[in-house]
Amino acid sequence: MAHYEEVAVRGYEEFSQAVSERKGKDIFTYFSGNKDAQGKSWCPDCVKAEPIVRGQMTHLPEGSVFIYCQVGERA
Repeated sequence: MAHYEEVAVRGYEEFSQAVSERKGKDIFTYFSGNKDAQGKSWCPDCVKAEPIVRGQMTHLPEGSVFIYCQVGERA
């Protein structure tokens, strides 16, 4: 079982709400381009970085929050 809370949000409003609901906690955020039906982001840098970021999440402090925020489609 994870020692941190993971929250998935889309866009600025959901991100802001998630942060405000968790005031006082250590918050770590990963911003990514939206994912397609196969679960792959349109952003090649995000695709490369996500497994590395997820691999380090075991080091998050007890009781912290990890927010995964999809920022939208490619403009």
